[in-house]
Amino acid sequence: MTSYGSKEAVIQNLRDAGCSPDTIECCMSSLDCGKKTELLKQLEDHRENLLRKVHEEEKRIDCLDYLVYQISRCR
Repeated sequence: MTSYGSKEAVIQNLRDAGCSPDTIECCMSSLDCGKKTELLKQLEDHRENLLRKVHEEEKRIDCLDYLVYQISRCR
C-alpha cells in the first residue's frame, strides 16, 4: 500500500474521482488482494464512463452555442 499512499488517501482519491461506494469497495478489494490488473481495469472503466459523460455535455454545449448564434443573427 505504501507505493499508492495510505488506504485513506486512495479511498479519498477514488471519491474525488467520482467513484461510487460500490466501485470504491471493488477497487479496494482488488488492491488489498494484489489484483493490479483487475484494479487497473476498474479504474479504466470509470475513466471511460467519465469521458463519455464529458462528451455528452460537450454536445449539449455545442447545441446551446448554435442556438445562441442563431438567435444573435436574427434582427
